[in-house]
Amino acid sequence: MKPYKKVSEIVGDKSFCLETGKLAKQASGSVLAQLGETSILATVVSTDEPVQDDFLPLTVNYQEKAFASGRIPGGYFKREGRPTESETLISRLTDRPLRPMFPKGYNYPTQVMISVYSADDVNPPDTLAITAASAALSVSDIPFDGPLAGVRVARVDNNLICNPTYEEIEKADLNFIIAGSSDAILMVEGGADVVPEDEVLSALMFGHDHIKKLIDLQNKLIDGDIANLPKRPVPENEIDSKVSEEIHSLISSDVQKSIRIKAKQERNNSIHEIYSSTLEKLSSHSSESDKQEFDEKVFKSIFEAYKKSAVREMMMKDKVRIDGRGFADIRNISSEINILPRAHGSSLFTRGETQALVACTLGTKEDQQRIDTLMGEQRKTFMLHYNFPPFSVGEVSYRLGTGRREIGHGELARRAVQAVLPDADSFPYTIRIVSDILESNGSSSMATVCGSSLSLMDAGAPISAPVAGIAMGLIKDGEDYLILSDILGDEDHLGDMDFKVCGTSEGITALQMDIKIKGISKEIFQEALEQAKQGRLHILSEMAKTISAGKEDISPYAPRITTINIDPAKIKDIIGSGGKNIKKLTEDNDVKIDIDDTGKVNIIAFNEENCKSALKDIAYIVREIDVGEFYLGTVKRILDFGAIVGLTPTLDGLIHISELAKERVGAVSDVLKEGDEVLVKCLSKERDGKIRLSRKQALHQNIEDFRD
Repeated sequence: MKPYKKVSEIVGDKSFCLETGKLAKQASGSVLAQLGETSILATVVSTDEPVQDDFLPLTVNYQEKAFASGRIPGGYFKREGRPTESETLISRLTDRPLRPMFPKGYNYPTQVMISVYSADDVNPPDTLAITAASAALSVSDIPFDGPLAGVRVARVDNNLICNPTYEEIEKADLNFIIAGSSDAILMVEGGADVVPEDEVLSALMFGHDHIKKLIDLQNKLIDGDIANLPKRPVPENEIDSKVSEEIHSLISSDVQKSIRIKAKQERNNSIHEIYSSTLEKLSSHSSESDKQEFDEKVFKSIFEAYKKSAVREMMMKDKVRIDGRGFADIRNISSEINILPRAHGSSLFTRGETQALVACTLGTKEDQQRIDTLMGEQRKTFMLHYNFPPFSVGEVSYRLGTGRREIGHGELARRAVQAVLPDADSFPYTIRIVSDILESNGSSSMATVCGSSLSLMDAGAPISAPVAGIAMGLIKDGEDYLILSDILGDEDHLGDMDFKVCGTSEGITALQMDIKIKGISKEIFQEALEQAKQGRLHILSEMAKTISAGKEDISPYAPRITTINIDPAKIKDIIGSGGKNIKKLTEDNDVKIDIDDTGKVNIIAFNEENCKSALKDIAYIVREIDVGEFYLGTVKRILDFGAIVGLTPTLDGLIHISELAKERVGAVSDVLKEGDEVLVKCLSKERDGKIRLSRKQALHQNIEDFRD
């Protein structure tokens, strides 16, 4: 019987509560976590049989229940379906700090399931998921080197806030999700509105201080009877030292040469050849009795461990990187724009053996993405989609939709670029960017950031500044460490950290960090941020050789959106009875017209002439009639005592027979007939809305001057 326990703590200015032993008691561990009236249940289960491969098969699934906020899901089936993009991102956010906290050798399939059961529309559940998952693992029998916790840090009016509300997040110029242990930060994800490095570091340290309080809360939960519950033993896969020595003697010389080959494919082929030939040699020389010693699983484990240690030793002792660069050096960069003739904006960004083809499309309000969330329907006006086809790394694989990694990398790049986009009033477009990775040898998401910035400028988007991204790495051995700029794929795989930093020349717009060790110190953070800044400035200078600001005009193939503001009282005049006026406007001018309740009118056209024509017609409809001014109108009716003249589709005036001409007029029809174009002067506007006009007092004016 699992003991029941409930603990709470004030962190920042909010109460956190953790409860276990009441719900989902057949899971290996379960915890109900609550912040305000937002509650989530985290459960964890591990199987009894390990997998044969040397890795941790960990799965994290986060799901938001519509009933949590009193809503019914949309769609035909009216139930929660496959994970949304937001749910996928939060699943990744939870997975990333948990994974390095499992002990090496624990290869049992493990599933963490997190369900949002109550959402108060005030407190976001995402960081609560990290803390709840850690707590569920901590109260279970699964070996876990925790606890850890997650917090969100936002800055509003220069004040840092821990776990801000939705409203505070909207106002923030800095928004980071941070996960960590009591000793160090494990994971960072977030964005900022061009914030300097030192201010970002202060925010991260502020977040870590609050993480410690949430870890103390988990320790209170674990303390006592729960702490005495036994943990599963971690299998010890000891390899015979004689076997290791023999394999090392066979591969060491060749591996040392291969890891110094600069070209990725050539290096990989060489290492694969060493692997295959050595395995074949060992298998052919082993007897039936000792063949088990040389099975491929054992050999692969020894081979990969030696390759990793050889690369790390080469860098730590010989001070040499795989491709021969210095630790702060950036690979060769080339970039082009306008390489896709019909795309609204396009770029090709290449850094070393990593290449991104990026296209930017400008759309209208109709193209906005509608998203059903716990907070209700939301609209996205900026989308960035990242694609990583298998050919980019010379592989074959089946593609079953967009993967979690692709969604995560796309979101990071979107956040990096979002900070420099123009506001909707000055550039009222829906923007979609697509990045296809054509080659990859590390830092493909950062190539996407650079390529996105270039394609936006090529599309004529008036971004506030170009943005570049760089991936930083870490090799740590005891107290010694090396920070690597612009890491290769192998440096990411064999290193201890993947730290992506994006920003302009003035500051940071996005961060993402994942580590494979138990955390990094403030000093390493500080050094990595400074080295990343220098690398980012170099990349920006290379990009500026291609383009440094948005083009003055958008593509001729993009829709042209012109915005005007009218008196809201005139909206009904543009629409007309039964939509008659707006239908005529759109059909006559081949445009689309969008009007909101504030009187903002967007005219969407695919050529400038149509736009100008529509603007002229709208100006005619909404124009104000002022006493003493001259107007061109159309005779609508002939009366015995005068003529009714249409000044706008909804506004008429009367020319009295005495105001038709300087000489005496016997009959109105002698001067005017229905349909005639006539120039008039406004004599007066009565309280009842009647307008008195004069043709006589406008005869001295040139009618041609009033046609536009």
